[in-house]
Amino acid sequence: MGAASRGLVSRYTQISNINIVFASLVALSACVLPSILSDYWIFQCTMVMVYSIALLGLNLLTGYNGQISLGHGAFYAIGAYATAILAERMGVPYVVAIIFSAGICLVVGYLFGLPALRLEGLYLALATFALALAVPQLLRYKGIEDWTGGSGGLLVTKPAPPTWVNLDSDRWLYFVTLGFLIIAFLAVRNLLIGPMGRAIVAIRDNPLAAEALGVDAARTKSVTFGISACLAGLAGSLGALAVQYVAPDTFSLSLSLTFLIGIVVGGLASISGAIFGAIFVEFLPDIADQLSKSASAAIYGAVLIAIAYSMPTGVAGALAGLRRWRRK
Repeated sequence: MGAASRGLVSRYTQISNINIVFASLVALSACVLPSILSDYWIFQCTMVMVYSIALLGLNLLTGYNGQISLGHGAFYAIGAYATAILAERMGVPYVVAIIFSAGICLVVGYLFGLPALRLEGLYLALATFALALAVPQLLRYKGIEDWTGGSGGLLVTKPAPPTWVNLDSDRWLYFVTLGFLIIAFLAVRNLLIGPMGRAIVAIRDNPLAAEALGVDAARTKSVTFGISACLAGLAGSLGALAVQYVAPDTFSLSLSLTFLIGIVVGGLASISGAIFGAIFVEFLPDIADQLSKSASAAIYGAVLIAIAYSMPTGVAGALAGLRRWRRK
């Protein structure tokens, strides 16, 4: 490995270490919140963690590997519906349903990634765009509406806490989501600082040079797509339990675009950026609506433009730049 490559690896390792410290502090703070927040804010914080998992997966694919996806809302929907069907229709324990749903999305994402390897850039974005449009329509298909509930969707029962836990169902789900969030962040962090992570980043930076150095680009891209879809499915599974309802209209194209906005605002190629992006996509629409119901979309767009001009590398990038400035 050359000096430039070693420097790149060192840089990403340093950034990852900073991110894991930040994530640990956030996790410790998050453990205290259920004791001081109302049920409404517990739900909001749970959804922030759910979206953080989804954005982490998309950032791995787009920010670190350079593959553009406009269809991650589809994998979110698959995870949500898989959990709803397994838990409500088949009586599978909730934890098993969550893990199995993520596994389904891992397989679907990997298989989708195989033919998508022939596509690059905007053509891959177009293929994932088609996936985002197709999945909600498939969920309405009459041949499977006995399982999916058709256009009416399915109600999902929030898991009851174990008898030995002195928590209500909202706070129990909060801690379950927090546990999965920590596992997801640690898994992605360890992946990125290892050989697989270096291969993922190398393909993004220079695919030809990466293949010349022995990187199996096809396998790496497919695996990355699968892992990214797995995280989106995990988020969808937890989101279905939090909202207690799944319906095709909930997983429209706008959800996939929201995820894309989240990783750009939070910061591309940044683990901690997933949290910042999730906070943005969860709270800004409500804030804009409270400011003006008739012009909420205009306020939302104005804030996006302001962020694009003031923080072109996202919130995480702006904070990293601030840290570098303070060291000088």
